[in-house]
Amino acid sequence: MSRRRCSRTACGRSAVKTLTYVYSDQTAVLGPLATYAEPHAYDLCELHSERLSAPRGWEVLRLASDITSRGPSSDDLLALADAVREAARPPEPAPPIHSADDPRRGEKRGHLRVFSSE
Repeated sequence: MSRRRCSRTACGRSAVKTLTYVYSDQTAVLGPLATYAEPHAYDLCELHSERLSAPRGWEVLRLASDITSRGPSSDDLLALADAVREAARPPEPAPPIHSADDPRRGEKRGHLRVFSSE
């Protein structure tokens, strides 16, 4: 698996953050490294992400990366275990099919069925 490199020209460091722009809000958003490389996002190394500045009048929004969330959490593992248990559970039995002489079926008259009120 190849690691993504910093998008800055002549920088060979590994990318650790992803920069995106919200032009309508004049905001630059710097967050954790995106899962996939996007064509309109810029992957930056630690050095270039720390030195990032935005055009005058723009706001830089720096999203904190949660280092502890790099793997599945205990909630994720419990949800997965519950899903496996649910998939392995045998299906509930179908309701019994009543025979033709069962009084609960009612009397058939043409395409209608008449039930007694008893």
